[in-house]
Amino acid sequence: MVAVPSLFSLRHLLVLSLALNLSLILRALYHQRGEDNKWWFCFKKKMMEDADSCFTTSSTSSLHNSTREKVIDLDQMLMICSGDPIMYERFWRQMGDKTTITIPGWQSMSYLSDGSNICWFLEAEFATEVVRLHKVVGNAVTEGRHIVVGTGSSQLILAALYALSSPDAAQPISVVSAVPYYSSYPSMADYQKSGLYQWAGDAENFDKEGPYIELVTSPNNPDGYRRKSMVNRSQGLLIHDLAYYWPQYTPISSPSDHDLTLFTASKTTGHAGMRIGWALVKDKEVAKKMTKFIELNTIGVSKDSQLRAAKVLKAVSESCEEENHKNVESFFKYSYNLMAQRWKQLREVVDAGDMFTIPQFSPAFCTFFGKETEPQPAFVWLKCEGDVEDCETFLRGHKIITRSGTQFGASPKYVRISMLDTDETFIQFIERLSAIQELE
Repeated sequence: MVAVPSLFSLRHLLVLSLALNLSLILRALYHQRGEDNKWWFCFKKKMMEDADSCFTTSSTSSLHNSTREKVIDLDQMLMICSGDPIMYERFWRQMGDKTTITIPGWQSMSYLSDGSNICWFLEAEFATEVVRLHKVVGNAVTEGRHIVVGTGSSQLILAALYALSSPDAAQPISVVSAVPYYSSYPSMADYQKSGLYQWAGDAENFDKEGPYIELVTSPNNPDGYRRKSMVNRSQGLLIHDLAYYWPQYTPISSPSDHDLTLFTASKTTGHAGMRIGWALVKDKEVAKKMTKFIELNTIGVSKDSQLRAAKVLKAVSESCEEENHKNVESFFKYSYNLMAQRWKQLREVVDAGDMFTIPQFSPAFCTFFGKETEPQPAFVWLKCEGDVEDCETFLRGHKIITRSGTQFGASPKYVRISMLDTDETFIQFIERLSAIQELE
């Protein structure tokens, strides 16, 4: 009997045999998928332990097997963020290296970007692309404004609250927003227990005399409607959070022209991980105080992120400018079509039963697209009808994670659901919502 060399032990031969057999199986499946795409899709889903829905023939049967279905998280990180916009990933993959940047080790080493600027850590390249994009889209006035860059709009909201508060006031200034308001506003205002400002609830019911700060989110998060100030008193100071005032979400009617306006890259282009936002500030002293807050908080904002953001915003502007004379689909046209498709699918499912209702929006002329468009928000403000009093708990029972209306100062019959997840997750959500309607 010939001895097996130590280099090829019995264990090695077994592993090699297994690998060869697996290779033959995968090769056969590869050829099979051309003849039976659905089977191949299910096989891949099975590999991800998520194939139950593929092999059932009715949505009711799929729902019955919900204990074996994956949890669909459409709240994303619970209270931490306002919706993870990963649906845009496909577009940016198609862009290839157009938004790739290389930063040498010696570059951007200083804290300082421009000592002559009020916002001394603002990169000039990023500021240029911010102004350019707003001009291309026509959604904000930038002339006569100071640009303050922040680590996302969350930091800018805190900087704005700090800047608009008076350190000499006898009591903290009230911070209000109309219900349903963005769920993080109360915690942002109260988390540090600042002596400068404090959360005072619903703007519509606010009747306290004296100065106040009103947060105006338009289009609104969570319900998607356009908003204006609700209090309208002489001592009011306004912060306009326009994170969703972009053409994929709502018709652009005119350039916003406010004293203090906030935007964020996460909702504009989907690049939440860059952690970049910007404020357009009319008053020089307010811009100085906002800059001082960020200086004390984080000693500026990452230059690397600003340079990457500048590259991304530039690519968006160029896609819009080239669309008319080149065979190029602009970022906003791509995003608009994707959102329109998702909202159409959702409305079809909701309208097929009487279990749920969602907001109805009126079309309006969009100056960017040059035609009438309908709002299609980044979130759906879904209401459970009938006997369901706690919509979040009800949907959680069907393994759909949402954010309760109570977090927005509203009824528990409402939930907020992100429309910005991957295609796979969105389709699973639509199928499961349809199954719930059939079962109930």
